[in-house]
Amino acid sequence: MAEQLRYDGQVVVITGAGGGLGKAYATFFGSRGASVVVNDLGVSCQGEGNSTKVGEEDHLSGDIPLAVPPQQAADVVVDEIIKAGGKAVANYDSVENGDRIIETAIQSFGRIDVLINNAGILRDAAFKSLKDQDWDMVIKVHVTGAYKCTRAAWPHFRKQKYGRVINTASVAGLFGSFGQANYSAAKLALVGFGETLAKEGAKYNILSNIIAPIAASRMTETVVPPDILKALGPEWVVPLVAVLVHPSSTENGSIFEAGAGHIAKLRWERSSGLLLKADDSYTPGAVLKQWNKVIDFSNPQHPSGPNDFLTLLEDSLKMGPSDKGEKLDFTGRVALITGAGAGIGRAYALAFARHGASVVVNDLVNPDTVVEEIKKLGGKAAGVKASAEDGDAVVKGAIDAFGRIDIVVNNAGILRDKAFANMDDGQWHSVMNVHLRGTFKVTQAAWPYFLKQKYGRVINTTSTSGIYGNFGQANYAAAKLGILGLSRALTIEGFKYNIYVNTIAPNAGTAMTATIMPKEMVEAFKPDYIAPLVLALSSDKCPNPTGGLYEVGSGWCGKTRWQRSGGHDFPVNVPLVPEEIAKYWDKIVNFDDGRADHPEKTKDGIQKVLSKIENKSADDSAAAAAGNEHLTAIAEALAKEGGPSEYTFTDRDAILYNIGVGAKRRELKYVFEGAEDFQVLPTFGVIPPFSAEMPFDYGAIVPNFSPMKLLHGEQYLEVRKFPLPTAGRLVSRARLLEVVDKGTASVVKTGVTTVNAETGEHVFYNEMTVFLRGAGGFGGPTKGKDRGAATAANEPPRRAPDVVVEDKTTEDQAAIYRLSGDYNPLHIDPGFARLGGFKAPILHGLCTFGVAGKAVYDRFGAFRNIKVRFAGPVIPGQTIVTEMWREGSKVIFRCRVKETGKMAIAGAAAELA
Repeated sequence: MAEQLRYDGQVVVITGAGGGLGKAYATFFGSRGASVVVNDLGVSCQGEGNSTKVGEEDHLSGDIPLAVPPQQAADVVVDEIIKAGGKAVANYDSVENGDRIIETAIQSFGRIDVLINNAGILRDAAFKSLKDQDWDMVIKVHVTGAYKCTRAAWPHFRKQKYGRVINTASVAGLFGSFGQANYSAAKLALVGFGETLAKEGAKYNILSNIIAPIAASRMTETVVPPDILKALGPEWVVPLVAVLVHPSSTENGSIFEAGAGHIAKLRWERSSGLLLKADDSYTPGAVLKQWNKVIDFSNPQHPSGPNDFLTLLEDSLKMGPSDKGEKLDFTGRVALITGAGAGIGRAYALAFARHGASVVVNDLVNPDTVVEEIKKLGGKAAGVKASAEDGDAVVKGAIDAFGRIDIVVNNAGILRDKAFANMDDGQWHSVMNVHLRGTFKVTQAAWPYFLKQKYGRVINTTSTSGIYGNFGQANYAAAKLGILGLSRALTIEGFKYNIYVNTIAPNAGTAMTATIMPKEMVEAFKPDYIAPLVLALSSDKCPNPTGGLYEVGSGWCGKTRWQRSGGHDFPVNVPLVPEEIAKYWDKIVNFDDGRADHPEKTKDGIQKVLSKIENKSADDSAAAAAGNEHLTAIAEALAKEGGPSEYTFTDRDAILYNIGVGAKRRELKYVFEGAEDFQVLPTFGVIPPFSAEMPFDYGAIVPNFSPMKLLHGEQYLEVRKFPLPTAGRLVSRARLLEVVDKGTASVVKTGVTTVNAETGEHVFYNEMTVFLRGAGGFGGPTKGKDRGAATAANEPPRRAPDVVVEDKTTEDQAAIYRLSGDYNPLHIDPGFARLGGFKAPILHGLCTFGVAGKAVYDRFGAFRNIKVRFAGPVIPGQTIVTEMWREGSKVIFRCRVKETGKMAIAGAAAELA
């Protein structure tokens, strides 16, 4: 057996080490001879309160917090190490005070050799609902904390000419994740930061690497058997880090994913790209005409820095003029460009104006000169003098000037370059704020307009310094690659709303780059040769409309993506040790053996790990879970909650709903706000959550999804407050409850909780069941869970109904009901109804639900819940017959259409209050 890797005489500092992955690091290094500083602040995974569950990936651990005071979290780990014969001390500082953490190592052990930046928190929310404090807190803990700790350790590393740094990324950062724009940005920022540290530290024998761990979590425990969960424990990540930080390691600036015995390396891959003559024939249309060359990876590069733009420029100038292709027309579109007072931003502004767009020129110093320049050319432009950090003011300027916003080009930036050993907090924060926070603020301010109009284009600006790291630009690299992480999360969130997000890494001479590039080079790299790609990506003509990363300059543009080695898969029934990883190291880092792939989404990372698990269980469901992208997506969605969706309503909305479900003019309590007993019907509870944001895409959780094959199967409503308000402000949040595989179809069940926005008091709870035809057979559970009243069968008694009520709908019933918020054209447009297989527009199922609920409410009084199964359509003008049976405190009912005798609602019941 290979000689054991030891760390005798070395000092290892681990942040967020009170539990989970951080604790596993600490106990391992303590067992291998190192002196360990166990840092832990003692908060929840949201960064609040007191908890022992703190480490970076603790939010994925599923551990139960220990019943001890918060500052004992680190002490528990220290005691464990000491009892096992090791050396360790505790530190309770926040990673923002990294100097104190490192000082603990120096005072206790006289040195520091290894720093593992592991501390982290989550503050998940849909982008439209993401609060500034949630953005700032995640960036502060993950990115600023890593910077502060590393900066404090750096002088010691340089002096002793030895150091090892591990930054903790995540698949959410590498690929983006829904509802985690802040987390994705932070995690990819740590990649850019780590790559720069690798370049600056190499000559001092300071090696820096990045890991993206995949560990057991609450999101996987619902679909993955226990033996697979065990294989996702932190013990499968620790040995990789042990190899990377060992004195014998030479790996530097590398990125690895690890989990469940699978370890692989990632690197950047660049297409050969498209080169055109850098002159006036280099247009957006010319780029689009040969787009296939932009994304051609048949002869890829695997770079560690920017392309050879000087040679590209020389080659470009030798070429003949390009076919300009179709001229893009942005007439009617409003394009906002930040940092557009000069340089690249000015070039963008002029290009958009020449192609018909109304341009908003944002610049902190002087937007007016470019505005006047555009107007002299006959274009439309307005200036906004504000910092990109004040995104609300910047976007307001666009709305005030032109009434809308369609395109955002986040271009504003500054440089504060300094060798990392000399970088101060002011230089770090100023660059992070302008680039990363500014991009966040401007984009978020534009997002509600994009959502409302179901159209938006965002071009974010990263840099090759971020992608590959660059000496003297640790702050800039972190900020710029953080922007890519933000883009990747927004790509996922925006796609279904026709909001497309791309990221470019431009190479051009500007006032900002003039400080680091020779004058003749600055003059050669005209910003005009960046703008054509930006306009192409901002148009409706791009064949790959969203989610791309492109490098561009000197008449050349190409796409950049991840490449992942085939790696190695260690058996999950044998404990993994660093020596085994070292034995297979050449295979782990081999990209040339035909097994490499190109992951693009979070599920690509998770799925590969799960698919490689050697499952020893006889449970067939384990194998299904191991390699199934839909089960993986379901697992992710089950762990998330949709962002808050606000609903404000008045007495008018209450009356409109009541009339929509059959209230008549003589029923004053439903139609007259001045009535003493004025009220809204309890089935109104289905309206506030109608626009609730789901934390998943149907196309990800089931195969062959088609919205035309979606049927609303069941509805369950709990009324949690009486009397109901007739006006107010409510907030709803949605969750995925389960997905059932019916072979040729699937059943998706979601739950939505609605609360009073001011008090937080629960008002309604809804469960909706949809039936997706042709979307089954993915290996999911075949039977749904029993959730009491929400899933009860509700068979009517074998006797005549106790009460029968007939309600004739009007031919305008659907036209009225839709005004309460359900604007599905199936219920108003004859052509669309025919596409759905109906001869005429049908009544909303929830309108029929409301009619039946009113019949129950009028005869039996208030109910605390009501559940129905939709059995068939009702055409406006037909008569709904509701048959009711009283069974104790429960009213069982069903509805049929009088004119046809066919059932409309079955399996229905209401439990009386």
